[in-house]
Amino acid sequence: MNNAIIETGGLQFAVAEGYTIDVPLLDGNVGDKVVFDRVLFAAKDENKLVGAPTVPEARVEGEIMAQGRTEKVNVFHFKKRTTYRKKAGHRQHYTRVKITGLAL
Repeated sequence: MNNAIIETGGLQFAVAEGYTIDVPLLDGNVGDKVVFDRVLFAAKDENKLVGAPTVPEARVEGEIMAQGRTEKVNVFHFKKRTTYRKKAGHRQHYTRVKITGLAL
């Protein structure tokens, strides 16, 4: 089985063909192809390639399945005895990608 660890948006993801992952927002529309060329680790059968920092000429291909936003995270600041209260919310944008192939 082919496995890889990719980096995108400052985060690392362990992937294999057929996986669906949510990555930080990428440009593109649903159905577009994306290529991740920052492959930090790649394994094909018994061969294991560790990058320094990346594996040269290795890439992971995927297809954009959806663009969306995560559920709202409420942030509440409070300081006692000072009547200080602040409430805010945040929804992170993400791109859902289905991994279609690993070129190792």
